[in-house]
Formats: sequence, C-alpha cells, structure tokens
Amino acid sequence: MQEGNPILKTIVKSLQSALLFCCVALLFGGCDPFGRGNQFDSVLLSGYWVSGTLHEYYNASGTGYTWDTLDDVTEEEAQPFTWTLEGSTLTQIHKMEMGGNVPKTYTVTKLNANTLEYHDAYGKYYTFTKEQ
Repeated sequence: MQEGNPILKTIVKSLQSALLFCCVALLFGGCDPFGRGNQFDSVLLSGYWVSGTLHEYYNASGTGYTWDTLDDVTEEEAQPFTWTLEGSTLTQIHKMEMGGNVPKTYTVTKLNANTLEYHDAYGKYYTFTKEQ
C-alpha cells in the first residue's frame, strides 16, 4: 500500500505551519505585551487648559475643576473633580453639588507642554491649549 505523495505531505505541513504562524501573529498584533502603549506624563497635565468655551484646571495633587462659559458658568462656580492618568486613560470623577460622583473616562491622544487632546467612547473629541 502506498502512503501518499511525499511532496504533497511537505506542502501541507508547510501550509499548516504558515497558518499557525499567521494566527499567532494576529493574536499578538492587538496586544502590548511589554506595556509600552501610549504613556503620557501626568506632570504635563497640571495647569489651566482651554478648548473654546470649556475650561479645565488640573492640580498636581489629582484634583481639579471645570467650567463652560457657554453655560454662563464662571470659574467660581466650577465643578470639582478628581483625576488620574494611567497610560493613555484619563479618568475624571466629577463631584455633584447634591451629592454623588459621576465618572468620565477619556483616551488621551496627545499631551505635551502646550496641547492636550482626548476623546470619549462616544466619539466626542476635545483639543485644549494650555494657558499661562
């Protein structure tokens, strides 16, 4: 009895190996196994940022406040929040006047000495300029 064509067996084995390699490459393509994704320095976030009528102030201690002059709100009436920046994830936890906290999570895409850009999960993008 004949066991099959050895050339065909070699081709099938090569294709199986290539398929396995492609599957592994695709699985790891979306991963960051060494944790080197977008890392932003939270020190750069401290300060006063403006995007049109929206104002945000970040203290180095992890607190801040925000106000929007379009809503006829002044800095004295600003809403306080606490914030953390881990990698590219900016989390603000807004403290409501009547009690309760509202968490807001953003993905930072740019942060340097002059520019802060982030967006939320709903497709709303913000670009801030640091004021002195």
